[in-house]
Amino acid sequence: MSFIRPAKPSRIRVGQTGEDLAFKLLEKKGYKILERNYKSPLGEIDIIAREGKTLVFVEVKTRLTSDFGTAKGAVGPRKQRKVSMVALDYLKRHSLLEHPARFDVVAIDLDHEQENIELFRNAFDLAY
Repeated sequence: MSFIRPAKPSRIRVGQTGEDLAFKLLEKKGYKILERNYKSPLGEIDIIAREGKTLVFVEVKTRLTSDFGTAKGAVGPRKQRKVSMVALDYLKRHSLLEHPARFDVVAIDLDHEQENIELFRNAFDLAY
């Protein structure tokens, strides 16, 4: 008798699931979503939104297990710098340097089929 292990979801599918959950959460909280998966030569930002007059650059981190830490701890200094550089590029390209902006993180842990979704407003400073 052979045991067939269920296929592990792909990283892309897990990421897309997380972004969909984050999108719903942000809309529920009153954010107006402007862009998803904004790409520039410098990298990508998962969600760009507006809350009131503030532009919000949102990094979404999703984890299926806590084997390598929680989603909350996955946005370290290196990732913050990368997202900051892409955000600055976005602000320059759209002539929005004078607008207030901030960085939020949506951390999603899907361990054991349970959804734990946390929104961290103003999660880090512009670090370019």
